[in-house]
Amino acid sequence: MLALPLLVALLGASPQGASPCASPEHRQFDFWIGEWEVTRPDGKVAGHNRITPILGGCALKEEWTGAAGNQGTSLNAWDPEAHVWRQTWVDQSGTVLLLAGGIEGVRMVMARGDGPSRQRITWTPMADGRVRQLWDSSADGGKTWKVQFDGTYAKK
Repeated sequence: MLALPLLVALLGASPQGASPCASPEHRQFDFWIGEWEVTRPDGKVAGHNRITPILGGCALKEEWTGAAGNQGTSLNAWDPEAHVWRQTWVDQSGTVLLLAGGIEGVRMVMARGDGPSRQRITWTPMADGRVRQLWDSSADGGKTWKVQFDGTYAKK
């Protein structure tokens, strides 16, 4: 007969019904959960985004539809072994973006690249419940940055 801790590990459950993703770190990105209309700084609608918790709160699923009809999705999760958040983004053009990072103050900051080519996305919760997403890139190792996307999320 298997010992209880081994059986629990094999079944992927936690003892006494505790959620494996109940830590404060797993909740750091919850401010992004919701149904959103996303606008650019000029006020034009960039698209709509739905962020939902999945897998018992162990991950967030993003479903993006741009104003021009482009689509993309991401999975976001806290990686407890590496102590970082990870995002895997894929869109209909075949773009794959792998990011890692975490909370800096109140902002979630995830980035890719440690050579000359870098990507960085920052999500900042605002006092009125909106969220600003800023995606910028660098071709010179982080000396200068160029904005790729600047959007403000407002709940529908």
